[in-house]
Amino acid sequence: MTEATQLVWLRADLRLHDNTALWNASRRGPVVVVYCLTPQTWREHDDAPIKLDFWLRNLKALAEQLAQVNIPLRILEVPAWRDCPQALTALAGETGSTGLWFNDEYGIHEQRRDAAVSAACEAAGLECHRFVDQTLFRPGSLLTQAGTMFKVYSQFRRAAYRELRASLPACCPPPVAQPRLALASDPVPDLVPGLVACDESQRCLWPAGEEPANRRLQAFCESSIADYDNDRDLPAVDGTSRLSAYLTAGVLSPRQCLHAALAVNQGEFDGGNPGIVSWINELLWREFYKHILVCYPQVSRGRAFQPHTESLRWRQDPAGLKAWQEGQTGIPIIDAGMRQLKATGWMHNRLRMLTAMFLTKNLLIDWREGERWFMQNLVDGDLAANNGGWQWSASTGTDAAPYFRIFNPVTQSEKFDPEGAYIRKWVPELSGVKGKQIHQPVSPDLFGGSGYPAPIVDLRQSRQRALDAFKSLGDRP
Repeated sequence: MTEATQLVWLRADLRLHDNTALWNASRRGPVVVVYCLTPQTWREHDDAPIKLDFWLRNLKALAEQLAQVNIPLRILEVPAWRDCPQALTALAGETGSTGLWFNDEYGIHEQRRDAAVSAACEAAGLECHRFVDQTLFRPGSLLTQAGTMFKVYSQFRRAAYRELRASLPACCPPPVAQPRLALASDPVPDLVPGLVACDESQRCLWPAGEEPANRRLQAFCESSIADYDNDRDLPAVDGTSRLSAYLTAGVLSPRQCLHAALAVNQGEFDGGNPGIVSWINELLWREFYKHILVCYPQVSRGRAFQPHTESLRWRQDPAGLKAWQEGQTGIPIIDAGMRQLKATGWMHNRLRMLTAMFLTKNLLIDWREGERWFMQNLVDGDLAANNGGWQWSASTGTDAAPYFRIFNPVTQSEKFDPEGAYIRKWVPELSGVKGKQIHQPVSPDLFGGSGYPAPIVDLRQSRQRALDAFKSLGDRP
């Protein structure tokens, strides 16, 4: 008797290896993989053109891998996520599939979509199999002694370490070759109609596919991870993994990254090499924010994690926002970060904190404006990580920087880009400026003839303005 076909719905898990839903489905019977193109939802969620292009290129690379093991790939183009339940159940009927398999995604819209798909499967008499795959632990499974989700990262990390020592999540093997099915694969489009094309110069920065992703992971573990704790804050140094885009698209799993780090640290989570421990902690920060997204759904709705900060009186400053977006604030380190983002779709993490704090504290502009701009431009735009980082910088989120801790971009620049190499790369108008002058335009004509603008804000005065605004909120409830 012929085994029934199983339908695997891929989203942010564009890989053959260590794909929980794909592996488990392949053990039940022959597999058909489906991917839904949803341009209307992508626009509504501010997904960046460079990110969508990266995902489509990774889907194309995955299609080649699937073909090698005789797994057909079907492409469904539907306007929005709300159309997925009907489209998927219809495809299941067309392919004779008895089960739909997928890995859970997180965020209020993602969870509602997946719940609707599950309900549609039940109504259609279709088995629905869902798995934890984006995270090391099911969100909401790590709780305080009081039975609530952690609000402080350090406490969450200790709980995660405890669980990892007890049971380290294993990686799944890839599916083995299956008999050929009488079903052709659909071609993966280069561009979805209605979406902006990606710049070719950006594409070469982010090669697609599992092989480039694993090469990058291996190279980082062999050459850079041991110095990560020292180099990660230096934007002129290639000291970070630059794997975030591959994690966001699911070309790499968090388990693969964790196992790679443990392999070069003799299995230690919080001991051994400090650089490796520091990078593992960054993986757990990503985990933490995913759990926050599920356990405190207001952050998915564009609300502050700390409710009392919703009454903060943000400034309406379109000119200041535009100068920030275009890297024309007159603060060299801020402008360098914003220009790196626009040119590459990525920004060094230290600069993400600096530019976010400059917008929310020195310009006192609502963090949601910055969160949206980052999502519209980041190749690694991830709702949980992006929201968590912005709310941390704005002092509205979980484990947030105290409102009175406001980074001074000039002293940060002097500390982390002491020679000005990062600034000179991304703000070429200043390439001829010598010494420490590059960190701070003292007067409008300091860089006369360079075309570089004067600072749009006084750092000392704007700092005090932010302190006064937060103090006006009174004590925390």
